[in-house]
Amino acid sequence: MNRFQFSDSDGSSDFDEDPSGLPFPEPLSRTSFLAPDFDPANFLSSLTNRHQSLEDLRQELRGLGQLLNKELLDLVNENYQDFLSLGSSLRGGEEKVEGVKVGVLSFQRDVKTIRDKVEARRQEVEELLNEKRRLRTNADIGKDLLDYADRVEELEHRLMIMDKSSQKEPTQDESDTESDLYSGESADSDDDELPDGTPAISLKRMERHAQKFVYLISIAARVGEKHPFLLAQQPRIAKIKSTVLLDLKTALEQATAGGKQGKSDARTMAVLRLYELMGEDVSAVAALKNLKL
Repeated sequence: MNRFQFSDSDGSSDFDEDPSGLPFPEPLSRTSFLAPDFDPANFLSSLTNRHQSLEDLRQELRGLGQLLNKELLDLVNENYQDFLSLGSSLRGGEEKVEGVKVGVLSFQRDVKTIRDKVEARRQEVEELLNEKRRLRTNADIGKDLLDYADRVEELEHRLMIMDKSSQKEPTQDESDTESDLYSGESADSDDDELPDGTPAISLKRMERHAQKFVYLISIAARVGEKHPFLLAQQPRIAKIKSTVLLDLKTALEQATAGGKQGKSDARTMAVLRLYELMGEDVSAVAALKNLKL
């Protein structure tokens, strides 16, 4: 009789599955919560590929929170004595802090006092410097005015302009000054006399007179034409100007009166340059028109 025997092996082993290939999620990392810009919504949205239910995620987060609480409690228990000693060491610190505060406030007051003194001294020095500059300016103006007065008097003496109150007989020096106006210079040696025998005016002397007058004008511009002293000298300056212009007109008439044509033209141009030096171009044109008439 034939017997059939079945193998003792269990065929269900072919259906066993290897659990290592399943997509089990990795535990949450603690460093994920330490980012300075941690945002819960962004963190949850980054867990879409964990293949984990919401309830499992809650359980894992609760477990992580409990672990952190336990670590914190252990840390406090381990350093409990240090915490107690820290509290004891802070007792009485208010008085020390108050003492430091009082010292700082006192230092601030001292600094403010010193700063105020320095500022006051700075203003005082600035005022003294301004006063020094003002005095120096006034001293320079005084020197210019003295120079102005001396040059006016000198020019009046050279032009023989005398006040009626001080008019007197001319001295030898004044006579020499008057004769100097007609004295011959090296440049004018050929024109010492006109064809009719009249002595010619020295152009060198006239040039010096014009230069001295222009220098007076420059001093007045530097000091200020509205200065009381300069205003008081205006009549004297007007006389000097009219006298110089009269001498220039006479020299221009002498230059065009006769003589050699070349030298006459040269003297005429020299006189016109003196008009230009004084800024009296209009007077020069008027003098030339009168000569043509």
